[in-house]
Amino acid sequence: MTERLYYSDSFLHEFSGLVTSVREVPGVSGEPGWQLTLDRTAFYPTSGGQPFDTGVLRAKSQGDATLETRVEQVEEDEDGALWHFVQRPLAPGTHVQGQVDWGRRFDHMQQHTGQHLLSAVFLAELHAPTVSFHLGESSSTIDLAGGPLAHHSLERVERIANEIIADDRPVIMRYISRDEADAMLAAGELRKLPDRQGAIRLIEIAGCDRNACGGTHVRSTGQIGGLLLRGVEKVSRGVRVELVCGLRAVRTARADAATLSETSALLSTGAAEMPAAVSRLLAEGKANAKERQRLREELAVFHAARLVAEAPVENGLRLIVRAWTDRDREFVRLLASRTAAATPSTAVIFCANEVQPARMFVARSADLNFNCGQILREELARLGLRGGGSADLAQGDVPAEQVTALRDSLAKAIRNALT
Repeated sequence: MTERLYYSDSFLHEFSGLVTSVREVPGVSGEPGWQLTLDRTAFYPTSGGQPFDTGVLRAKSQGDATLETRVEQVEEDEDGALWHFVQRPLAPGTHVQGQVDWGRRFDHMQQHTGQHLLSAVFLAELHAPTVSFHLGESSSTIDLAGGPLAHHSLERVERIANEIIADDRPVIMRYISRDEADAMLAAGELRKLPDRQGAIRLIEIAGCDRNACGGTHVRSTGQIGGLLLRGVEKVSRGVRVELVCGLRAVRTARADAATLSETSALLSTGAAEMPAAVSRLLAEGKANAKERQRLREELAVFHAARLVAEAPVENGLRLIVRAWTDRDREFVRLLASRTAAATPSTAVIFCANEVQPARMFVARSADLNFNCGQILREELARLGLRGGGSADLAQGDVPAEQVTALRDSLAKAIRNALT
């Protein structure tokens, strides 16, 4: 089995090793990919919510040239073997020098240790245990069991976590036997244990947390570099809390400040006055939407009266057929309803061609005895399409090349229904 160097030293990012096996796997775009195992490695595999390390492996060829291959991913299989996904194969027996991408590794160490600390504070302060953890590319999340969290409680947890970070408390790694671990679990000194035998690796934050964990961590809380809670949302198992630590917190704060500055410039107001400015804009937007709807109603009624005046009644039916390319579907629907209601003996077949597929509307005045939804549904079905609605108003989408056929069949069906 591969010796996992990251277990004993999370800060180790350069090492030497020996290729023990290699295999070809399907790659992207049909090109071959390669996986290899080493006798020892500092590359961390995806595990426990923490993503894999990346980096490079370097070897010497027979001509003393340096061969370099990028490590793009590291995964552990069901047998416990660590497979390094590489861009080019290296033969078994090849001596390699490995170099872990230190920026990525240290970032993961900050986020993971920050999660340990935050979970401990949530448990101690709010009796909210962590049920899962995910370390993402830009932020991390923990899922907490329990109900909603008050804003002042979140602020308190964040403040306490950052006070512990400022204390620069030691983060200690040590191994204990399985029997000792079971005894600590029974005594409530550990929250959970992995389902495995042998020595158990413990990570302890002095005076704060003790946890069985196989991930990579910083040496003291000060190296977490600060913790920022970004948001909270309800999930099926409780509450999901988003967090960022270290340089991620700095980048996030800088991005938030840039967004705030840009938005305040657009609103021509200072950052402190932005909530009031946004509230005012929302109120104005609601009022304007209300006014637009009132004007659309008036326009629809006016337009409906003109359409009715232009259409004669023939054999007891005023059938109005129109199409628009410059009106949105909602207005054409409103116009169909208002036109049909404007005067007795009126039926309409309106088409909105602003976007494709076109949308067909069928409406009738209350005195006419046919069902718009049934007629439209049947005529659309003849074309392999679907739609429907109520007895008074129905709608359905139709491709441009079938609009004329549907319009003609609807007009015929309406006339037949009234004879």
